[in-house]
Amino acid sequence: MDVVLEVAGFMAIPGVWIFVLMHYPGLPDTIPTHFNALGEVDGYGSKASLFALPVISTILFAGITILSRYPRVFNYPVKINPENALRQYTLAVRLLRILKLAVVIMFGMIAIMMVQNAGDSGKGSGSAFLPFALGIIFVPLFAYFWLASKKK
Repeated sequence: MDVVLEVAGFMAIPGVWIFVLMHYPGLPDTIPTHFNALGEVDGYGSKASLFALPVISTILFAGITILSRYPRVFNYPVKINPENALRQYTLAVRLLRILKLAVVIMFGMIAIMMVQNAGDSGKGSGSAFLPFALGIIFVPLFAYFWLASKKK
């Protein structure tokens, strides 16, 4: 599972970059840059702002990757002792791997929404994006806290 998550994340990063680089030349000078909670476009900006998405997702991915190498510094919902340390560290690092992939997926989806709406006079992203984005972050968090607080 951990290898699959790492490989998927490392493959998703170049995927977002390639998508942005492929679509950038064909975009108008002004594109949608912000969507409200209903998925409607409510902000426009330069097409160069599209590059913020792969840049930020790459920085976050790298930062979380570095952080995941130091599980002893995390805060845990249970007291760490010699009996549970390996399990707690493993669960925490797996959560970070899931969240890394989730971040890249979300930024990739936002890039897709920005490109798709660039020529459509801003029809929006649809109302499903916000629940999806919240779910992809909070479901793993809740699962982690439930598993971490369980006895072996």
